[in-house]
Amino acid sequence: MLKKDALRVSVLRLALAAVNNEKIAKGRELDEAEIIALLQKEVKKRHEAIALYNQGKRPELAQKEAAEIKIINEYLPAMMGEKELGELVKAMKKKGELGTDFGQAMRTVMAKVKGKAEGKLVAQIVKQEL
Repeated sequence: MLKKDALRVSVLRLALAAVNNEKIAKGRELDEAEIIALLQKEVKKRHEAIALYNQGKRPELAQKEAAEIKIINEYLPAMMGEKELGELVKAMKKKGELGTDFGQAMRTVMAKVKGKAEGKLVAQIVKQEL
């Protein structure tokens, strides 16, 4: 607030409000994993908004959403890269943890990388390995 960064203040207020709303809905304090999942959900919402704004030919609004994503990502743990995730899935396949069913493999991998990788990337890599 002292730096007069209105966008950052706005984004952080919205994120804090989302956390407080979820806390009220659950009737208890949220743990770190739940807060991370909530922030990732906010990022996903903004990605969807960017797609809609680009489709509606509103690039200025899409840029604003992209800036908001950048701010929220500063508060999230680093996501796994494609190479790192690929190595993990290959190691799990060698150990026989994946199985042959796509759904079971996705559940296993997502449980292992919860909050550290995007679901789309995981699905893409699991499909390649199966």
